[in-house]
Amino acid sequence: MARVIVDVMPKPEILDPQGKAVTGALGRLGFSGLSVRQGKRFEIEVDGEITPERLEQARQAADALLANTTIENYVVRVEE
Repeated sequence: MARVIVDVMPKPEILDPQGKAVTGALGRLGFSGLSVRQGKRFEIEVDGEITPERLEQARQAADALLANTTIENYVVRVEE
């Protein structure tokens, strides 16, 4: 079974309180110089071969449901 990955991240200009909290916790644990932004990962299993049409379906799903495109960007990719 083939797999398509959709990575969703807040747009750079959007505040990321969860990422900021993780960044602060890492600093307190001694991990300096790291900055974290937190996003989401969706794994879509596709029956059969991934065709351009199937990949377009995944993009449409990301645009319609998986990402809030007002405040988030997303990337659709095929997992090898």
